[in-house]
Amino acid sequence: MFKAFLIKYAEIGVKGKNRHLFEDALVHQIKVAMKRCEGKFYVHKTQGRIFVEAETEFDYDEAVARLKQVFGIWGICPVVYAEDGGFEQLTKDVLDYVDKVYPDKKKTFKVNARRANKNYPKESMEINADLGEAILNAFPEMTVDVHEPDIMLNVEIREKIYIYSEIIPGPGGMPVGTGGKAMLLLSGGIDSPVAGYMIAKRGVKIDATYFHAPPYTSERAKQKVVDLARIVSQYTGPIYLHVINFTDIQLYIHEKCPHEELTIIMRRYMMRIAEQIAKETDCLGLITGESIGQVASQTMASLVCTNEVCELPVYRPLIGFDKQDIVDISEKIGTFETSIQPYEDCCTIFVAKHPVTKPNVKYIRRHEENLSEKIDELVKTALETQELIIVE
Repeated sequence: MFKAFLIKYAEIGVKGKNRHLFEDALVHQIKVAMKRCEGKFYVHKTQGRIFVEAETEFDYDEAVARLKQVFGIWGICPVVYAEDGGFEQLTKDVLDYVDKVYPDKKKTFKVNARRANKNYPKESMEINADLGEAILNAFPEMTVDVHEPDIMLNVEIREKIYIYSEIIPGPGGMPVGTGGKAMLLLSGGIDSPVAGYMIAKRGVKIDATYFHAPPYTSERAKQKVVDLARIVSQYTGPIYLHVINFTDIQLYIHEKCPHEELTIIMRRYMMRIAEQIAKETDCLGLITGESIGQVASQTMASLVCTNEVCELPVYRPLIGFDKQDIVDISEKIGTFETSIQPYEDCCTIFVAKHPVTKPNVKYIRRHEENLSEKIDELVKTALETQELIIVE
């Protein structure tokens, strides 16, 4: 029955003179999403509205699922459209819509007409009253409720006439690409994929860096991270995943530094490496999945130590989230089941038994001096031997 969707946005609508740039970005992201669906679609904007019209047969559920992954969409309205054949024909189309969409007629309704085509002979209020009367006459068990109706029947009169009553919630946010680009430190855990999703929801394009430690971490652990990146990419678009062999760096730190400081010092070198890749790829910041107090390396003092080595800003969208908050989002976006697969990453393999929770930056710097110039060579080698995987 439905051959088109009206796309509603929220935040874009307050962008003033720049609004058209965000609308164009949203249209582009919708086009990209719909290319993953069977069928052909025509995506266009007109008079503050964005429409997705099917030009061939398509799978309705698949189309809705793809649209629900496009940041910037507030609501997805399946619409029936008709040519303007006069008010009598409009009345027939509306009655047909109500009859087919709502088999149970024991509902309240309200008609909300919008006359964008000012040449139409009836004004909006008149259309509301006349269509409401026609519905009451055709379906006596229905009643009008102008305050909290079960059915809000929207009729938009433009070059065509659009009839819709359902608004399927979209993900909200801003279209990807309107907020710059940032580098996500991606692991196989629950948190970092959610952090990437949350930042991308604000319009930021995501690249990612993963630290691999063979033979202590398996190829299956790496594949798990690739799988997570692929799920996140359904929302963010293609992700350039930089895989860094971190084994020699970790072993050297393990040999030269106090074990209670291993996690912090390893984390500092991860940030250094990720930042270097970020700068080379025009990223404007780093993204991590850290939340205050969740583990020893995420206390306020620990975060000060890891931040200290970075010139670029570090964005932590989950910083004030409880673990259950993060789990809920991971289940919603589809990463949870992959994240809990039992394949360890380098952070869990080399964790200290009693990690320091209140590290002192001065002591950390002093102990890093034990690493001498060899650590710089190891970092250089890790960067030169990185693997790039394009995930989409």
